[in-house]
Amino acid sequence: MNNKLRRFEILLPLQFNDGRDIPSEILAEAVLEIVDKFDAASYETQKVEGHWRFQGVLYRDNLTKIVVDIADTEENREWMREFKRRWKVKLDQLELWLVSYVIEIE
Repeated sequence: MNNKLRRFEILLPLQFNDGRDIPSEILAEAVLEIVDKFDAASYETQKVEGHWRFQGVLYRDNLTKIVVDIADTEENREWMREFKRRWKVKLDQLELWLVSYVIEIE
């Protein structure tokens, strides 16, 4: 078994830009979409508070994090980039933060 994988972490907002809470069913849909594709994902329910500036305006977001460890292939990387694009639109966000890095399972 190849033990070198790529970990993806994506931060999803808990509120829309107008302040309304994003229903938990919608966030569950995002997690399940990844599980349907890769058979597993972790969802951190602890709130992450993000602060960022855009065009001179300081924003503060309440976020949650999805983590998935998958084979490091171009196909998987492209699927995750497309996931980010779809969910950025679905959640009406200026940006979604998606990071990835190589991991090695011992």
